[in-house]
Amino acid sequence: MEAYRHFSIASYMFAYYAADATDEQIRRDTETYLRCIPLKKVYVENHRACTDVSPDRLRQIKAILSEYGLTVSGGITSTVLVNGVQKPALFDTFCYSDPAHRAEYLRIVRELAGVFDEIILDDYFFTSCRCEMCLQAKGKRSWKDFRQEQMKAFSEEIVAEAHRVNPRMNFIIKYPNWYESHQATGYNPGIQQAIFDMIYTGTETREPFYASQHLQRYESYSVMRLLENAAPGRNGGGWIDLGGSSDNISRFIEQAEFSILGGAKELTLFNFPSLLTSPVLPALDPVFRRLDSFLDHAGVPGGAAVWEPFDAEGEDQLISYLGMCGAALEPVPDFPENAPAILFTQRTACVPGVMEKLEAYVRKGGKAIVTTGFLHQTWDQGIQDMTSVRLTHRHAVGSRYMIDRCDYDYSAIRYAEGSGPVLFEELDYKTNATWADILMLSDENNFPVLTEDYYGRGRLLILNLPENFADLYRLPEEVIGIICSELSAGKDFYLAARPKVSLIAYDNGTCCVHSFRPMLSGVSLVVRGVCRGLRDLETGRIWSDPVQLPAPAKRGDAALTRTAPPEYAFNLTVAPGRNVYLEVLR
Repeated sequence: MEAYRHFSIASYMFAYYAADATDEQIRRDTETYLRCIPLKKVYVENHRACTDVSPDRLRQIKAILSEYGLTVSGGITSTVLVNGVQKPALFDTFCYSDPAHRAEYLRIVRELAGVFDEIILDDYFFTSCRCEMCLQAKGKRSWKDFRQEQMKAFSEEIVAEAHRVNPRMNFIIKYPNWYESHQATGYNPGIQQAIFDMIYTGTETREPFYASQHLQRYESYSVMRLLENAAPGRNGGGWIDLGGSSDNISRFIEQAEFSILGGAKELTLFNFPSLLTSPVLPALDPVFRRLDSFLDHAGVPGGAAVWEPFDAEGEDQLISYLGMCGAALEPVPDFPENAPAILFTQRTACVPGVMEKLEAYVRKGGKAIVTTGFLHQTWDQGIQDMTSVRLTHRHAVGSRYMIDRCDYDYSAIRYAEGSGPVLFEELDYKTNATWADILMLSDENNFPVLTEDYYGRGRLLILNLPENFADLYRLPEEVIGIICSELSAGKDFYLAARPKVSLIAYDNGTCCVHSFRPMLSGVSLVVRGVCRGLRDLETGRIWSDPVQLPAPAKRGDAALTRTAPPEYAFNLTVAPGRNVYLEVLR
């Protein structure tokens, strides 16, 4: 079967299968894979929980898989019982304060490095242990500081040991999808990415309703972009599994698509035996062929800069909720000072000196969109000097909205109805010192959802988020469109659609529009600047009859208004669970 041009496919064989499968079964199952997809690599695990696979058996499995032209690497899942004693740690992860646990881990690494030139760590290389040894070792430090320092030191130890046994070693740490909680369990991508030879990204998204992680499906893209930017050129790929999506193969396929659209050069399917009995395996190749063809045309993925510092906390999963509402986002761990617009969230507010960076950025001409979480965190750090918006700690609920942007004349005012009531914090502001571009209407009152202030040569916008981020999905298309418009400053296009449609944008005028909605949905792709139309990269269909949107215009007795390129809305229909691959014709 012909290989894909832009990415390759791997599978992960966990230790339970590797320990029990016969040679004949491994051959039969490998041939099943190769009839369905052009598999290129298999990671073979030597340890998981209480199961070990001996070096001799690993060599035998490696030899069998190599007969089929496959690259074979090693893997470890960092769960264990040492001497039959259970530690107070979730999932029985290793205790890195216990010398017996550390010795056992080093043994596992040595054995694997003696067989393979590459090792990947499944996403249990963390600790939540609170045994007596950990309590004593922690002392007065916070759990975050203690665990991160401990895991940094042990990461250095196992990487050094693997390289001692096998100087050709490529040691990879895979980071799990729950990046907002990494620091609490010892994960530290900002430091560990320099210790390990490569990193890898867990891009599985699970079921958003009935799982405690509440992962939104856009995260298969957003977390890939974050870790691509964390270790440029050294992020090995994306890793997905059937967990939380086994009842709906479209969700598994979405994970695959969004990982690859986000830049994954390798996609690992977990796990080798489970997929053999799933209807998803034979369904993957047509999807991958479509992706491969689109990537012939696509540029570099990108979007509105979101400053997501390492080890930050607050407003968890916000960017994935916004991504589900059509915002094309590019999370980056370092301050993107040259971006035309930056989203500052509560997580950004954790950075020392963040207000100095924000003030200087806006003052010299940047556009900053800050969330209410950021506003709360920086309330006493100087943000009050940049806006008249004030926190009240009161709340209001409503479902009707008014759009009244300050640089547009009165004919551009719009009203829209959401799909249900939304609870917002009441923000106070001073009329004409600050302007409310979007207001929620409630009886004979209204409350700002999006405000803006001029400051120096730039603009500061405050995005008032619903108390429940899932209520973003209740906002009307008109409101979502304005939010996406502001976030996408400096970009060629943005999406205006009812929530649960995503836009993945590239730097050469190509994009992917994906609908998570259960029915055919109309969306508007808004292009900035004069263009000849839109072209569907698969069907060749051309849209050449856009609607020109209102432009900034002098309001009342103002002397003039800001200029902006003309905007043209192309109305499209997107099928449920379907990607539409497009390019702007200039």
